[in-house]
Amino acid sequence: MAASERRAFAHKINRTVAAEVRKQVSRERSGSPHSSRRSSSSLGVPLTEVIEPLDFEDVLLSRPPDVEPGPLRDLIEFPADDLELLKQPRECRTTESGVPEDGKLDAQVRAAVAMYSEDWVIVRRRYQHLSTAYSPVTTETQRERQKGLTCQVFEQDTSGDERMGPEDTDDSQHCSGSPEDTPRSSGASGIFSLRNLAADSLLPALLERAAPEDVDQRNEALRRQHRAPALLTLYPAPDEDEAVERCSLPEPPREHFGQRILVKCLSLKFEIEIEPIFGTLALYDVREKKKISENFYFDLNSDSVKGLLRAHGTHPAISTLARSAIFSVTYPSPDIFLVVKLEKVLQQGDISECCEPYMVMKEADTAKNKEKLERLRLAAEQFCTRLGRYRMPFAWTAVHLANIVSSVGPQDRDSDSEGERRPTWAERRRRGPQDRGCSGDDACSFSSFRPATLTVTNFFKQEAERLSDEDLFKFLADMRRPSSLLRRLRPVTAQLKIDISPAPENLHFCLSPELLHVKPYPDPRGRPTKEVLEFPAREVYAPHTCYRNLLFVYPHSLNFSSRQGSVRNLAVRIQYMAGEDQSQALPVIFGKSSCSEFTREAFTPVVYHNKSPEFYEEFKLRLPACVTENHHLFFTFYHVSCQPRPGTALETPVGFTWIPLLQHGRLRTGPFCLPVSVDQPPPSYSVLTPDVALPGMRWVDGHKGVFSVELTAVSSVHPQDPHLDKFFTLVHVLEEGTFPFRLKETVLSEATVEQELRASLAALRHASPEPLVTFSHHVLDKLVHLVVRPPIIGGQIVNLGRGAFEAMAHVASLVHRSLEAVQDCRGHCPLLAAYVHYVFRLPGGDLSLPGGVPPATVQAATLARGSGRPTSLYLTRSKSISSSNPDLAVVPGSVDDEVSRILATKLLHEELALQWVVSGSAVREVALQHAWFFFQLMIKSMELHLLLNQRLDTPRKLRFPGRFLDDIAALVASVGLEVITRAHKDMELAERLNASLAFFLSDLLSIADRGYIFSLVRAHYKQVATRLQSAPNPTALLTLRMDFTRILCSHEHYVTLNLPCSPLSPPASPSPSVSSTTSQSSTFSSQAPDPKVTSMFELSGHFRQQHFLSGLLLTELALALDPEAEGASLLHKKAISAVHSLLCSHDVDSRYTETTVKAKVAELYLPLLSLARDTLPRLHGFTEGSGQRSRLASMLDSDTEGEGDIGGTINPSVAMAIAGGPLAPGSRASISQGPSAAARSGCPLSAESSRTLLVCVLWVLKNAEPALLQRWAADLALPQLGRLLDLLYLCLAAFEYKGKRAFERINSLTFKKSLDMKARLEEAILGTIGARQEMVRRSRERSSSGNQENVRWRKSVTHWRQTSDRVDKTKDEMEHEALVDGNLATEASLVVLDMLEIIVQTVMLSEARESILSAVLKVVLYSLGSAQSALFLQHGLATQRALVSKFPELLFEEDTELCADLCLRLLRHCGSRISTIRIHASASLYLLMRQNFEIGHNFARVKMLVTMSLSSLVGTTQNFSEEHLRRSLKTILTYAEEDIGLRDSTFAEQVQDLMFNLHMILTDTVKMKEHQEDPEMLMDLMYRIARGYQGSPDLRLTWLQNMAGKHAELGNHAEAAQCMVHAAALVAEYLALLEDSRHLPVGCVSFQNVSSNVLEESAISDDILSPDEEGFCSGKNFTELGLVGLLEQAAAYFTMGGLYEAVNEVYKNLIPILEAHRDYKKLAAVHGKLQEAFTKIMHQSSGWERVFGTYFRVGFYGARFGDLDEQEFVYKEPSITKLAEISHRLEEFYTERFGDDVVEIIKDSNPVDKSKLDPQKAYIQITYVEPHFDTYELKDRVTYFDRNYGLRAFLFCTPFTPDGRAHGELAEQHKRKTLLSTEHAFPYIKTRIRVCHREETVLTPVEVAIEDMQKKTRELAFATEQDPPDAKMLQMVLQGSVGPTVNQGPLEVAQVFLAEIPEDPKLFRHHNKLRLCFKDFCKKCEDALRKNKALIGPDQKEYHRELERHYSRLREALQPLLTQRLPQLLAPSSTSLRNSLNRSSFRKADL
Repeated sequence: MAASERRAFAHKINRTVAAEVRKQVSRERSGSPHSSRRSSSSLGVPLTEVIEPLDFEDVLLSRPPDVEPGPLRDLIEFPADDLELLKQPRECRTTESGVPEDGKLDAQVRAAVAMYSEDWVIVRRRYQHLSTAYSPVTTETQRERQKGLTCQVFEQDTSGDERMGPEDTDDSQHCSGSPEDTPRSSGASGIFSLRNLAADSLLPALLERAAPEDVDQRNEALRRQHRAPALLTLYPAPDEDEAVERCSLPEPPREHFGQRILVKCLSLKFEIEIEPIFGTLALYDVREKKKISENFYFDLNSDSVKGLLRAHGTHPAISTLARSAIFSVTYPSPDIFLVVKLEKVLQQGDISECCEPYMVMKEADTAKNKEKLERLRLAAEQFCTRLGRYRMPFAWTAVHLANIVSSVGPQDRDSDSEGERRPTWAERRRRGPQDRGCSGDDACSFSSFRPATLTVTNFFKQEAERLSDEDLFKFLADMRRPSSLLRRLRPVTAQLKIDISPAPENLHFCLSPELLHVKPYPDPRGRPTKEVLEFPAREVYAPHTCYRNLLFVYPHSLNFSSRQGSVRNLAVRIQYMAGEDQSQALPVIFGKSSCSEFTREAFTPVVYHNKSPEFYEEFKLRLPACVTENHHLFFTFYHVSCQPRPGTALETPVGFTWIPLLQHGRLRTGPFCLPVSVDQPPPSYSVLTPDVALPGMRWVDGHKGVFSVELTAVSSVHPQDPHLDKFFTLVHVLEEGTFPFRLKETVLSEATVEQELRASLAALRHASPEPLVTFSHHVLDKLVHLVVRPPIIGGQIVNLGRGAFEAMAHVASLVHRSLEAVQDCRGHCPLLAAYVHYVFRLPGGDLSLPGGVPPATVQAATLARGSGRPTSLYLTRSKSISSSNPDLAVVPGSVDDEVSRILATKLLHEELALQWVVSGSAVREVALQHAWFFFQLMIKSMELHLLLNQRLDTPRKLRFPGRFLDDIAALVASVGLEVITRAHKDMELAERLNASLAFFLSDLLSIADRGYIFSLVRAHYKQVATRLQSAPNPTALLTLRMDFTRILCSHEHYVTLNLPCSPLSPPASPSPSVSSTTSQSSTFSSQAPDPKVTSMFELSGHFRQQHFLSGLLLTELALALDPEAEGASLLHKKAISAVHSLLCSHDVDSRYTETTVKAKVAELYLPLLSLARDTLPRLHGFTEGSGQRSRLASMLDSDTEGEGDIGGTINPSVAMAIAGGPLAPGSRASISQGPSAAARSGCPLSAESSRTLLVCVLWVLKNAEPALLQRWAADLALPQLGRLLDLLYLCLAAFEYKGKRAFERINSLTFKKSLDMKARLEEAILGTIGARQEMVRRSRERSSSGNQENVRWRKSVTHWRQTSDRVDKTKDEMEHEALVDGNLATEASLVVLDMLEIIVQTVMLSEARESILSAVLKVVLYSLGSAQSALFLQHGLATQRALVSKFPELLFEEDTELCADLCLRLLRHCGSRISTIRIHASASLYLLMRQNFEIGHNFARVKMLVTMSLSSLVGTTQNFSEEHLRRSLKTILTYAEEDIGLRDSTFAEQVQDLMFNLHMILTDTVKMKEHQEDPEMLMDLMYRIARGYQGSPDLRLTWLQNMAGKHAELGNHAEAAQCMVHAAALVAEYLALLEDSRHLPVGCVSFQNVSSNVLEESAISDDILSPDEEGFCSGKNFTELGLVGLLEQAAAYFTMGGLYEAVNEVYKNLIPILEAHRDYKKLAAVHGKLQEAFTKIMHQSSGWERVFGTYFRVGFYGARFGDLDEQEFVYKEPSITKLAEISHRLEEFYTERFGDDVVEIIKDSNPVDKSKLDPQKAYIQITYVEPHFDTYELKDRVTYFDRNYGLRAFLFCTPFTPDGRAHGELAEQHKRKTLLSTEHAFPYIKTRIRVCHREETVLTPVEVAIEDMQKKTRELAFATEQDPPDAKMLQMVLQGSVGPTVNQGPLEVAQVFLAEIPEDPKLFRHHNKLRLCFKDFCKKCEDALRKNKALIGPDQKEYHRELERHYSRLREALQPLLTQRLPQLLAPSSTSLRNSLNRSSFRKADL
């Protein structure tokens, strides 16, 4: 673009460009990593513009292929044999060709014969099959390539079940002490001594000190082994929805068949057998009222019966003995009948008389009717002898085909392995358009049903008056009705057996309708099966492919009623006459059954005594190749005398008529009503029609039409369409040059013929569609001929180019419209595509393949294409004359006619291009609709031109003249413009045109000047770009452009087209020998980046210019990924899919298997790395939980500041911010990517798109040359390097192995998802781009009608079948998926590892290497921590060792976080079940300790970290194998012992101490393992271990977190929260020691309100620990951020547990911290949560809604319990746990542990006497206890929560009687109350707490009674006062209180204790109290009754009265007992005031 243009372009403010400018500015300021994205350094062309491509041909000339060494040579130029010309023999179904041999054929027939016998001419691009368009990578091909993958071993797969023991693993055999050998007691694991264990094998050379370079080289060599050659083979195949470039070669044209049915006639048997019967079968369609097949004649008579006709019989031809036929049905429908008609030999009497014997006589009565039968036989014999050549109608019947097809059902599906197999593409295409009619209607598909044998027993006799087809259709319609009239008729009984089945594919012994032998035909003597010609019910659009020329004659009726004389038994004889003499009757009439093959005459059946008979006969004739004016059909009418009378002839001719077959050169067909002459016609009658009244002739009925007959031709020679006939005739006349010529009424001379021809061309569009399609090959051939060889009329060349082009366009359009239903996915009509591919040839071209000997004499007609012709100037001269003005007739000067014909020869492609460019709007519109057809025609014409003239050696720039190329440019521009303008009007057409244009340009790249084609592509892009600014829907245009690019890139020589081997132009070529070792690293410290390398990795101008197509593709991707792009998600998917598809094709392309070649190919995609790196913020996060995923880039990013000052920008706390790194979940905000993140956000990529993009990045990293990557990495700025590491990190996360079990789980969820995805996809298409709607809609409709011609984007139809489409995968399939996934994960991780190594070598001397290296190490750590295969881990650990040895300061001087992470990961791998992983992990751990030791002579840091790691590992990992870890500890010990270098130091001792310490921890762990199923014991152990770490806060914290995790897992949220509170208190203590901050808690004390237990965390004092001591309290939790995290978790757990009040207390400590940090976002969230908590408290005030827990006292008795013997605990169980449940649980658990019959549950709660217990047994006593509060406590514990939180005292009561029973009479019922106090308050950090104190009180019976009455009274009060009132509960309590209860009800209590005054004065107080209780009780009963009365409805009134009655009875009974006075109270008072007070108070009570 000129500068001014560009400026104007930039000023148009639109989304894309304005954004562009904004970015440009901001980038210049900040130097952000995107600076490379849109502007390019050297050729400053923004990405939105296409750069000027290099001149391809010139570049190649300057670099001949020999320059490149070895395998790269093939990448430079297309192969020499790229194009080849094939002649493929035309497939012929029959053994004979069937084409007439006669010499004298007219032009029309000659053309047809040539057309049907020529071979196909195919131009093949030899390498095209390697293109993605023709051999796409699909799921099937992927699976094929995945065979033979090695199975990667993964830890998670070997561990089997979650808790499976380590025995089931690879090396269990040589494990020395497996858990089997150890007894099951708790201390047993101490038996293991570390010394006695066997170690794993040691790594050789580990202890040698080698140079880092050597180590790196060795590691690299090892990494190179056993690698997957093709990465993308392991990734799911590209999405076929996007495969716009997908094509397939069209099927060759074939003869059309419908669904074929085989009908076999087995036998025909009547009750009496007296004469021969002949049968006819045909199909009729009742709905269409049409006969849809020709007749098939069969003869099932026995030989003896046939013998009756000896006199008339010739020797029957074998073809007439057929008994089975194949019917073809194109439009199956439920209305088709198979009609059987029977005839017999003519005899005297009408049909009814002749049928009578058959209807009356039965086979059973043969003996009875012997004489009658004899008579009938005799008569039959006479008739056969005399009238044997005549037939009469006899009977008929019909079979309804739909019944057979549906009743027998589809073929047994089991037999077909795939069930209802979808037809393949090929099958679907072969069937052609006609199948569409019915395939939706399964009931009438005739292609698959179970074969059936039918026996037809009822025949209907024919009725003389109702023989016509009209009558038959009425009968058939009637037959379908339930009350058929036919059923009432008396039938002719017979048995016809027929077999009906779908016709097999290749049936032997088959004859075509012309009686030719169909292959295979093993033996000519076999009885044949005939193919019956179909007369389709509707039009069939399929071109003729073989010679067929048949005529069918149907006499309908004859009316001789006015004819005088004896004319009653009438027969019509038909003859085909070649002249007027009888001897000239031709034998062309096909014979019927048991006769000769062809006959010269044939007769209609005779209807007895009928003067105006109707006929149903069909005569089939074979038309001679050459029909002349003399050929005619001759009909003779005979009267047949049935009775032999003397002097009467057998047959008397009574009339004659005829039909001339040609009229004006056209075959005459259709209905005729002919007059019949009484006399023989005169000579020369045959050229006239009978309608002409010839003089001296007598006519029946005064020359009226009395004979009705119809002619139908089935011919591939005669089009039978006036427009086509005229066109062919004119063309042939011009070819023959025979003037003058008669056309219909006019005589054409040379002067008028041109005008007629032009008119005829214009009229072609009016031809009727069916003949036009069937003759489309002929018509197109003739039109091409007219263009290429303009006719010479009167010595002048007539240029018909324009007319022919227009006609071509209209023909293409008509053909297309007729076949709309069978377009392929690209909207192409398969018929036209097949024409271009197979049929089209250049007229007159000598197709003897070039390279042969040139012919000696070149005929003038073929000179222009003769293979020996020199490239002379004739051609260009003739073109310059004719092309400039298409309608100019050239008048050659002195040349003779022959030469002028040569001059007149044009080149089709040039003429087409010209005509298209200059065409008018109407034609242009039609041509546009079918642009692809003309494009393909031009391409094939160009290819043939090059091949036949041997011009392939000509330089490409000289192959085609400039004028032609200009026309092409104009054409491309105009079609491109149409695409753009129609994009928002008619998207479907725009898509089709866009694809056609792209394919055209792609094809041109194979034959024309490639630089020129690139410039056309660029011009098209510019057109689109200009339009984008004003487009209403830019996404649509971008989508089209993306498809365009994708198609261009699908060229099979795509790599060569990108000039992969030429160096990027500006700098010199990089030397290929750059070594990748570190010896070269010095170069990387140079400050100035190498522009040459940089431009290879960016979408620089040079890159896009040099690698033109690849540049286009990546530019599309860059623009789609731009944050401000429109319609992003759809474009993301399209762009990424295009790149993925290409990379897949490179992976499977045999040309690119060599590493050097692959590296060159990878260079075409290097900018993908920068693109992905810059898109990073919007890629899907594959790591767990977004909070954890803070990016590496951020720690190196200086987006916000300038990039210069690197040292200052790295913040050490930010350096911890790695993915999966140890940051608290909430910490994301503080480490996000700075302000720029928000600005760049844009539309995020979906997981699928992100994964695909990442796999493409990995492909480039895997295949690119390492030296190149190294130089690139060296030039990256720090933030970019950070992003690159982030990208690698993301790659690890995205391809992490999921494990076999995951596949099994996914299996069940997939089906729903895949359907959902499909729906979403369609929705996306329908939504984003409106014009796709049509396509989606159409494909949906199509799907319902079957026969979807390869609808590209419907998964269920194409052979896509993504693995997830099927629900129930087999086990093998899941195994296979896991295998592939494992290999992908391994390969992806190894590629990342390779790249990390390259980065490490790059930054060796960089200033900022610490920050980069720590980021690298984080990625390595992440890779070691994720699920990886053994293969990867050994390489990953080797890399880690190398890193640590080269940069020890990374771990030991900086932040400890990395070291801690590393220790944890190494320890985890030390416990692996796979020996190789263990070997490498223990080696790494040993070297880590040694390294730490060498730096500071002790390795305190590693010691502590390893100990901590072990603790956290043991606490959290379920399937952790301590036994394997022990072996690793032993291996490390062995290394220490064998390490000679450190013999003299204390190192070995320290290692030994550490190992033994770890061993001890493990031993505790074994105990934990033993108690894995006993959550309480497990928690106790964890608790004990945590207590043991009281002096090591880090470890205690770790264990508290472990406990919290375990509790959460078990659902104990309250306990998990307590663990978190304890942890927070611990951290608070530590922080308080460190500094005195006002906003922080003061230590544990601050948490007292949350839990009184928390004070135990205050054990840390200064003497135990100084906080500055190295390595202590250095974890991430011992910070304010950590404290916040712990408190948030505690609050979350409390919320989950429903302890909302505690949430408030937690937040009281948290809020000051947040306030100090001004973190208002969090504060808002916290207050929101508080509001929720308080709201919930309000709503659940009564407490019933929240259930806090149920408590049980559990005592253990018996030596078997070990430590637990005689211990008492209070267990906290989930609320509403019944005693039986906990009892059952504990009993079951301990029974499992100790064996059956050992455990006993003590059923009571009495004190246990140990001496009475069996020492061999284990006893458990379980009692339900309730929380107990002193009275003063209850004042504070107001709410339900208060009474369920902070519980230390529990109470249970045990009833007993003095004689030992638990329950007895009221008077002796005592109760023991036991009060238990626990060591800690519930809830605590565990769910069982030891009882530390117990108190017992015994209640006397009266005290028990008082308690019971108080309880009852309380219940009544509660029920009465409840708000809202609960009537049901109230009535229940009332019923229990006042109801007439017997056992120990209130009345009985009163009677027992109040009846008598006790003797013991001590009991007076109790007596009195009980009385008061009863008074209170009565009062409450009264209140309750009153309340109940208010609540009840009318229905309960009676019930209430009943209650009142009971109450009054109770009160009466109690009255006397309550009024008694105690004697002490009645006695006079001796004491003073106090007693009187007492007394008065009592009195008060009495009142």
